Amino acid sequence: MEKILGYRCVREGRLYQKMGDNGVKCLLCHRACFIKENGHGFCRTRTNIGGKLYTLVYGDISSLSLNPIEKKPFYHFFPGSEALTIGTWSCNFICPWCQNFSISRVYPKPQSSNYISPEDLVERAYSLRSQGTSFSFNEPTLLFEYALDVFPLAHKKKLYNTYVSNGYMSDKALIYLKEFGLDAIKFDIKGDLEVVRRYCDADLGHIWGNVKLAKRLGLHVELVNLIIPTVNDGEDIIKDVVEGFLKYAGEMTPLHFTRFFPSYKMSDVKPTPVSTLEKAYEIAKKMGIKYVYLGNVPGHRYENTYCHNCGKLLLERSGFAIFKNRLSDGRCPNCNTKVPIIEYLPFDQAK
Repeated sequence: MEKILGYRCVREGRLYQKMGDNGVKCLLCHRACFIKENGHGFCRTRTNIGGKLYTLVYGDISSLSLNPIEKKPFYHFFPGSEALTIGTWSCNFICPWCQNFSISRVYPKPQSSNYISPEDLVERAYSLRSQGTSFSFNEPTLLFEYALDVFPLAHKKKLYNTYVSNGYMSDKALIYLKEFGLDAIKFDIKGDLEVVRRYCDADLGHIWGNVKLAKRLGLHVELVNLIIPTVNDGEDIIKDVVEGFLKYAGEMTPLHFTRFFPSYKMSDVKPTPVSTLEKAYEIAKKMGIKYVYLGNVPGHRYENTYCHNCGKLLLERSGFAIFKNRLSDGRCPNCNTKVPIIEYLPFDQAK
């Protein structure tokens, strides 16, 4: 195992505890894996070499593209901007519907990595005239050490930093990410406690805890609930999600219900009926959430942003494009109500 230490994508982990018999406990996510010498953690991106924890994916970029921020989706964070988006390999969840299974179900190979240094990544983002970075595609928590080096460099170039996450990082990891320059995070809420346990082998309580912590830390937060037929499309499950949302995120935080399309181990499941998404929207609005959206339904009226006070159409969207932005200094032009959208570009990177 020692021979892989020479690869640039192999770095000592930042969050772990040394245990007896040369074992280590990974403290990066809530799985808190105990890893024996020469063993791997659940995600297979962490390994124990000589009683030290190493990440195998530092700067090993499997995917890279310039994306609209609405694709994450972030609808209330620099709408209309673009972020250089990256991912690596593997995941700490086992979702059978994963759209990115071609990288999330693949384990890293340091000997054939596609290494991009933090400096080169930020320079590429800047040269492409993007407004920020986004760690996405697979679970970005696995790029934790890399993010801690990228984020300060991005801020020096006046770029924002975002995470598109399943929300299973440890509390300490999330605090570190904020301290080093994370600006916004999107959490995936897969369903109720039983759905998350059964399909993701995870504890929903940890995810809600991170939603609450992210809000307390002052991060911009948005949540997504992918609605999958036969999995989490029941009215009771949707109400459970909304109740948790109101408790931990608050009524003004954006909630996105997105449409499922067949993928991976669920290739035989039909796409979510639009009527199911509309019903979820109605439930969430009736229960008190002010900003609810439907995703993966291009051109639907519920892609748009409406003033929570008077109902005025403020941002008109179709897919990932914004056609009209009627906000005036962050306020509704009709009733002058302050709208919780970060719309200005303080980093002077607007195109």
